[in-house]
Amino acid sequence: MTQTPLRIDIISDVMCPWCIIGFRQLERALDSEGVAHEIHWHPFELNPEMAPEGQNMREHIAEKYGATPEQSAQNRAQMTTLGTDLGIDFRFSGDMRMHNSFAAHQLLHWAGEQGRKHDLELALFTAHFTNNRDLSNTEVLLDIAAETGLDRNEAQAVLADGRFADVVREHEHFWLQQGVRGVPAIVFAGQHLVTGAQGSDTYASILRQLTEKDA
Repeated sequence: MTQTPLRIDIISDVMCPWCIIGFRQLERALDSEGVAHEIHWHPFELNPEMAPEGQNMREHIAEKYGATPEQSAQNRAQMTTLGTDLGIDFRFSGDMRMHNSFAAHQLLHWAGEQGRKHDLELALFTAHFTNNRDLSNTEVLLDIAAETGLDRNEAQAVLADGRFADVVREHEHFWLQQGVRGVPAIVFAGQHLVTGAQGSDTYASILRQLTEKDA
């Protein structure tokens, strides 16, 4: 009997380093357990009220989370080490900035209509965390879309007329109504919510429990 793919919903923001860490941990668990699956990405804005120019990452972390410079540096070192193990090349720098990601989410929704959301999602993570590209800059977003194999002119039209702005807001609101207040948030089989990057072993355990339950 053919195994029905396990639906996995990932609510994330491309500004969130723990989101790409959590995804790579999940990916490793899926590979190790050999679970057939479907991944669906959903929008979340960590900083919906952020000004267009963004904010220095270190200043932002200190202001939003009350982290000392030492705590912030330790956290970045931890993420860098985790990233190295998972194949993520984090390149944190003193001038790295946090930005609002609403435009990126609109572009991701459009990419999803062409079956390319996953590809663009990963490309945006790499652009921000490895290449320090400004994801609040429309030209940068269009370049990344084109590099991913999407039509640059159509991407430009999507951002210019905001045709997917309302539907992205609706999707964000839906997940807020489901109680998602931080990311990554991963929903297995439409009913098991796991928040935070929990590690490959934890994800593998969840996958085993779900597949054993189905069996």
